Amino acid sequence: MSTLELHAITKSFGATHVIQHIDLSVQHGEFMVFVGPSGCGKSTLLRMIAGLEDTTSGDIHIDNAVVNRVSAADRGCAMVFQSYALYPHMSVRANMAFGLENMGMAKDLIHDKVTSTAKLLHLDNLLERRPTQLSGGQRQRVAIGRAIVREPKIFLFDEPLSNLDAELRVSMRSELRELHQRLGATMIYVTHDQVEAMTLADRIVVLRQGKIEQVGSPQVLYERPANTFVAGFIGSPRMNFISVNSLSGLPAHPYVLPDGVHTLGIRPEHFVLCAAHEGLTAHVTNTEYMGSQTLVQAHLHDGTKIEALLQDTSPPALHQVLHLKTKPAHIHAFDAHGNALGNHP
Repeated sequence: MSTLELHAITKSFGATHVIQHIDLSVQHGEFMVFVGPSGCGKSTLLRMIAGLEDTTSGDIHIDNAVVNRVSAADRGCAMVFQSYALYPHMSVRANMAFGLENMGMAKDLIHDKVTSTAKLLHLDNLLERRPTQLSGGQRQRVAIGRAIVREPKIFLFDEPLSNLDAELRVSMRSELRELHQRLGATMIYVTHDQVEAMTLADRIVVLRQGKIEQVGSPQVLYERPANTFVAGFIGSPRMNFISVNSLSGLPAHPYVLPDGVHTLGIRPEHFVLCAAHEGLTAHVTNTEYMGSQTLVQAHLHDGTKIEALLQDTSPPALHQVLHLKTKPAHIHAFDAHGNALGNHP
């Protein structure tokens, strides 16, 4: 079993509180992703788990043992960095074997571990090459392989795909997910990219200003966000937020709202075209045609900007008036403080 528990973890640099009283449990074999905007504390939290940063207060438990005073080398964690951190003068084989050699492992065992890991990561034909002779994706696989050969309790990934181009990031996401399924290992992954979080995670931790906003599966965070921050961060294009006051100026609208609703949230992909009396009236300001989809940017009568991702329809003309509706089940209601009231007004 490889479990992780954080109890009341804080981290401060002088008067700056980077991590604020975080409690979290990660189960054996779980792929958990920390996501949030730059500066939210996700990398600092990962480094504290790894033992590369001290906690200001609170306890870190790995397999039910407190590890606050255990060195990074002895915690049983392996970290994969954004920068790969490979030795340029060494071959792929030597890079992957380096940590095991420092541990004093027998040469034949090192050879077997490196060979089997290289095969797992499709690096077996590249073992004699040096990092400068590899593509970005191959270098990242070497960095991951160097972690795998150590057979750690927990894998820690700090934005490992951010240096890759868009197409390679997509393929590497798939490879990482398949790798997790093969190894069945506990993995914690940091990213600012919510698409990476949604496609990789068993559960996502959404962080803001050093605090946890919500923890849940990708589906839960998408369908039942706890507040406007999570609702706006998870999903692409981001959710539309429409003040109830924007609806009050209309002669009629199809939404019956309970008391306490301040803002409605509607995802762009949940809008569909409708008759004038059935929905909102929007004036088109821009369109982005993408074949089977068209992203429409528009504004309501009071100037509120919205986006609609319309399926299988011709792009509307600039300044054209559209009428848009959505199903009640797709409407998110928030109070004046941005907290969710329920998804079915």
